[in-house]
Amino acid sequence: MAILNVLEYPDPALRVAASEVSEFGNELKKLVADMWETMYLSKGVGLAAPQVGRSVRLFVADWEGDRRVIVNPSIVETEGAEKVDEGCLSFPGIYEEVTRPAKIRIIYRDENGERHDETAEGYLARVFSHETDHLDGKLLIDNLSALKRAFIRKKMSKKDR
Repeated sequence: MAILNVLEYPDPALRVAASEVSEFGNELKKLVADMWETMYLSKGVGLAAPQVGRSVRLFVADWEGDRRVIVNPSIVETEGAEKVDEGCLSFPGIYEEVTRPAKIRIIYRDENGERHDETAEGYLARVFSHETDHLDGKLLIDNLSALKRAFIRKKMSKKDR
């Protein structure tokens, strides 16, 4: 396994919509293993492939020991809304209140290509929504007001100096 570089905003690769995964072989399994190692080292609960420079529709998530590999996800239903502080490995040190669905229905494949159709609620729904956004090139700041986006852009640009 290898530790991958987590891309940080404003890296343009974070804005690219990812491609569907079509091969469920050893290459995918290696990427998944590397993403787990990277996510745990970074103290995250979710990590999307575009965040490590791989433009494929894949993310890993672990909430309280409930580990999931999500490939080619589609959120097909949402219900309710919750506004909670949210962070992102691509925005280190940034936490902002974001409104997300309280409950989702998601259809996806796992790393073996097996199809899943499940409902997630609360924090797990939030993680799945956040990581699915990454696969579409949508970022944490896209859910914020223009003023907060400008503040975070400025803060992230000073970080590079």
